[in-house]
Amino acid sequence: MSERRDTEYVEYVSSRLSWLRRVAFLLCQDWHTADDLVQATVTRLFTRWPRAQRADNLDAYVRTILVRIFIGERRSGWGKRVVLPGFTPESYAHVADRDAVLDVRDALATVPPRQRATLVLRFYCDLDVEQVAAALDCSAGTVKSQTAKGLAAMRRALDPSEPGIRRGI
Repeated sequence: MSERRDTEYVEYVSSRLSWLRRVAFLLCQDWHTADDLVQATVTRLFTRWPRAQRADNLDAYVRTILVRIFIGERRSGWGKRVVLPGFTPESYAHVADRDAVLDVRDALATVPPRQRATLVLRFYCDLDVEQVAAALDCSAGTVKSQTAKGLAAMRRALDPSEPGIRRGI
């Protein structure tokens, strides 16, 4: 029974690893940190695998683990003291406007972590307000206000006429 459970866990993680990594990157804006978040997520998932298998939506269960680990690390002393600026080695898919994609990614990086998590869950993961509230363990009103504040912060970062905003050109 344990061997079958382990096989199912490995199959699930193998099939969802790239998706987890992309979501983690959008949250933390650094591939190395994203890999660390994914590692912590799959480790926690392994310890809770029997319960996770019974979840109605396994992807939602795992995504919630990922987001809570991300937010928890930002609250810890380590996350506040250590910020490693990084180079993002990646190959880009063909995109109609690569500059716009990079501008949006840079703007997302300026948004505070909890607001960033809300935006990623709402617009990248395409979750509704109630699903985001469940993932972040907060009220629907908090999700709405964090979404509004996050979008406002991104608009300010993307507005070229906004004074004091550093934009990479």
